[in-house]
Amino acid sequence: MTTAQLLLIAVVALPLIGSATALLPAPPGLRGSSPEQAVLRHGVTVTGAVLAAAIALLAVFDHDAPGRMQGTTDIAWIPALGIRLHLGVDGISLPLIALTALLGFLCAVYAYVVRPANATAYTALVLLLEAGTLATFAVLDLVLFFLAFEMVLIPMYFLIARWGGEGRGPAAWKFVLYTVTGSVVMLLGLLLIGVQGGTFDMVALAEAQGAGLTHTTQLLAVLAIGLGLAVKTPMWPLHSWLPDAHTAAPTTGSVLLAGVLLKMGTYGLVRIALPIAPDGMRTFAPYLAAFAVTGIIYGSLACLALVRQGAGGDLKRLIAYSSVGHMSFVLLGISTLTATGVNGALFANVAHGLVTGLLFFLAGAVKDRLGTTDLDTLTRTAGAALYGRTPRLGGLLAFAAIASLGLPGLAGFWGELLAMLGALHPADGLSRPAYLTYLAVAGLGTLLTAAYLLLMVRRVCMGPAGPYEAPLADLRRHEYAAFTPLVVLTLVAGLWPAVLLNLTDPAVQHLLPGVAR
Repeated sequence: MTTAQLLLIAVVALPLIGSATALLPAPPGLRGSSPEQAVLRHGVTVTGAVLAAAIALLAVFDHDAPGRMQGTTDIAWIPALGIRLHLGVDGISLPLIALTALLGFLCAVYAYVVRPANATAYTALVLLLEAGTLATFAVLDLVLFFLAFEMVLIPMYFLIARWGGEGRGPAAWKFVLYTVTGSVVMLLGLLLIGVQGGTFDMVALAEAQGAGLTHTTQLLAVLAIGLGLAVKTPMWPLHSWLPDAHTAAPTTGSVLLAGVLLKMGTYGLVRIALPIAPDGMRTFAPYLAAFAVTGIIYGSLACLALVRQGAGGDLKRLIAYSSVGHMSFVLLGISTLTATGVNGALFANVAHGLVTGLLFFLAGAVKDRLGTTDLDTLTRTAGAALYGRTPRLGGLLAFAAIASLGLPGLAGFWGELLAMLGALHPADGLSRPAYLTYLAVAGLGTLLTAAYLLLMVRRVCMGPAGPYEAPLADLRRHEYAAFTPLVVLTLVAGLWPAVLLNLTDPAVQHLLPGVAR
């Protein structure tokens, strides 16, 4: 086996093994620690090993050929059905694997200090969630993709239902019902492609570029797969599970849900729908773009409604609705069927994971100090003077908000810009006047995004001090450890976008050889 093969297998297998071993008694060397400390330290160790393996995979990856699938492992699993244990990584999946490993480690560090109740079950579920997400980005078999895609459902349900806040029960059930329904429909589309295409091998199907699949088959497959992936993205109007899930979820659950789970949907569109059923995608692309720009406006208007004085808005709910708008930019980029748009979508995927992950960490820090994320309550209390009471926390919240609104020089800028540039010159066969209209609507969405984020900063960070007499702690050491990597990467991606685009562009060109620039 090559080094890349071993590292990719380690990245996928370590969290799965770690999830199982988290349920075992602490080894003799850790008997002096409390059981909670031991298992949480185990979570930090395993996620740290996964992150180290992901960084090593980045180092050994052939950056001169990011469009080529590397570190591939292809072993027969169920020969009678043609299902294989097929793993690999290219310039599209590698950034998402690295992002997942990073956020998993930061969440483990955060949990080690916060000490959630029933730490054994919590750690096992978080590691299982990480394993499913990493596998989704690494597998190259349609059936394995579906299994990995579904693997995250159970741990996320329990993280919300057991460790969530107010309304966690209904929010967890809503999450399950939406995602299971979408997944059943998606499975039908995946099986249709596998049966009609004669293989479940995603690489072979992508290289065929729809050959062997009739136009009707491609339409049905894209419709079924697209609906399942749209729920996870989430695309308007299939998004309504997301605000409830984010509002109720614990801090680490919200970080992982926004940072990596939402990316599974858009990744599936790029990895499966675009190259395997190009005719179907071309037919549905204008409708996908229409839903995308509707989501951009809807998410922004919902955030503006939440941030108004007296509206009873919640900080975590506002960030959740902002995710609807930001992920809609990803969908817009994909719908252009151009290399520019798809690269923008992939860049925005990673940028959203960094920035929104940071925002949910900061929302958790606010709740730890003030006991609430309700915007009206924060305005009436010391939360409205965050700059004065906790200047580092307030400044970092403002930084994350500015990065989220797409200020040039920060990560949030490039992905949305490239997605809109893709809409300026969509692929041949798509209506340019329609896409120019979508571009104008998306441009309006950027203005609305700036409006609600700046209003949020004003309400939470500025104003007179409230009635709290007890001093508020500024950023703590474990918060510096969890937040600093996200801040640094947000700056690096914003100031040096070629780091990411040099990975994704050759892979997009290889995956979609017929698309326009």
